[in-house]
Amino acid sequence: MSSTLQKTQSDNLLDRLKDGDDNAFGELVNANWERIYNRANSLLDNRQDAEEVAQDTFIRARKSIVNFRGDCSISTWLYHIATNLARNKHWYWWRRKRGESISLETPIGEEGDMTISDVIAGDDVSPAEQAASDEFMSLLPVAIEKLPSKYGDVLRLRNELDLSYEDIAVRMDISVGTVKSRLSRAREYLREELEKLR
Repeated sequence: MSSTLQKTQSDNLLDRLKDGDDNAFGELVNANWERIYNRANSLLDNRQDAEEVAQDTFIRARKSIVNFRGDCSISTWLYHIATNLARNKHWYWWRRKRGESISLETPIGEEGDMTISDVIAGDDVSPAEQAASDEFMSLLPVAIEKLPSKYGDVLRLRNELDLSYEDIAVRMDISVGTVKSRLSRAREYLREELEKLR
């Protein structure tokens, strides 16, 4: 494919993205998902965190595509967004020493007759935390019901049935790229709906 044709296709995709075309967004996700996910995973070394960063990358790109000036290719721009998000997540967890763990059965003191579990507070949730959790759990189904059905359906299949992207694609008769873009959009809508309900 000639570079002129590639540039024309890229410009056409960008125009469609800036117009809010869902199909164009699906194409963008489909074409770039693996690269973005792999970049996040190489920085975080955690599949779930990498998946979350990849989804957040496309959510952020969708929100800010109108400001994309074209100083680099769209895929390079996505790569930079993913890198920044992954680094932010990495530092967030590092500051909280996520990687460090210690057994609750570790003896303390010189005699070693007490363990850490003997002296730390239990996992009891405070009443305020429980109330916030209960409120969230009661609002979540309401927010999901307010989503357009194509987004709500894919979210339920992924989160409630724990289906893989491939299984969702087969069940809904859509491409894996479309599954990923709908999930990304569904989570974006869900955040907005939950904000409205609070």
